[in-house]
Amino acid sequence: MSTSTPQKSGPSADDQAAVAALPARIVAAWAAQDADAFADVFDEDGTMILSGVFMSGREAIRTFMGESFAGPYKNSRVTGDPIGLRSLGAGLCLLFTEGGVIMGDDTTVRAENTIRASWLCRQTESGWRLAAYQNTPRDAAK
Repeated sequence: MSTSTPQKSGPSADDQAAVAALPARIVAAWAAQDADAFADVFDEDGTMILSGVFMSGREAIRTFMGESFAGPYKNSRVTGDPIGLRSLGAGLCLLFTEGGVIMGDDTTVRAENTIRASWLCRQTESGWRLAAYQNTPRDAAK
């Protein structure tokens, strides 16, 4: 009698690469200060939670980022690198990143602007998109 251990099914290498590319799409949209490209990374009903901010729906995210790029985030850049990826089932992954906002003439993220984020990624007919994004400061407040 032979027994076998069930193999854990996870995302394919192509899916892993597509999910890991989502932060790069956000970085590129931010560098271009392009609220449309930023919002298009999200599902139609995606959510974005930042400190003091809760946006629900792609259009609300688009509007918020357009206002942010014209105001407090004007001429800023963002960075985010994957630090973990976990499959939650078929077509659903949880991605973790570390990064932050680079303000003005800074060349790196200041400690107080460094964040860790969770990205709930969902496979759709048009590719992988963000169902939900949330970030939090990397370091505890002192």
